[in-house]
Amino acid sequence: MMTEISLNVLDVAENSTRAGASLVTIEVNVSHPDDTLTVVIKDDGCGMTEEQVQRVIDPFFTTRTTRKVGLGVPFFKLAAESTSGHFHIESEPGVGTTVTAVFGLSHIDRMPLGDITSTIHNLIVYHPDTDFIYIYRYDGAEFTLDTREMREILGGIPLNTPEVAGYILEYLTENKQETDHGAVI
Repeated sequence: MMTEISLNVLDVAENSTRAGASLVTIEVNVSHPDDTLTVVIKDDGCGMTEEQVQRVIDPFFTTRTTRKVGLGVPFFKLAAESTSGHFHIESEPGVGTTVTAVFGLSHIDRMPLGDITSTIHNLIVYHPDTDFIYIYRYDGAEFTLDTREMREILGGIPLNTPEVAGYILEYLTENKQETDHGAVI
């Protein structure tokens, strides 16, 4: 099992980019009143049939040829369900896929969110041809990063240019801090 939720986010978002997604939306919602930590990853990739969705939650199925098992999604599902939460995949061929994991926020078995800032930063920098929308909510406060808006402002300067990549990391770090006041989740 992965040691933090942000690594699960990375794994699922990487699956989205391999599925040909041009836009991946990642939402993280921390709600103390609801005692939930919800992660939603939505893409406009190739999508899956219902049979493929059932197979993707099977740890002994993978589409990769480099290994025989695919444990990322099954472990993400197990991690959510082991906190009295739930997990759902909705997908349609030619439309895309939405993965939703809801964790019991205060449950003793919930692994930490981890370094979600670096996860989002790495996805943006290492997938320069994919657009990302990242929405982070903490008890009603929120911020959004949309790479489509950044591209428009930058006028063709790639997001993985060192100066731009540094700015993105700083933007993510400062806005998370402003939104959750440095809470360890």
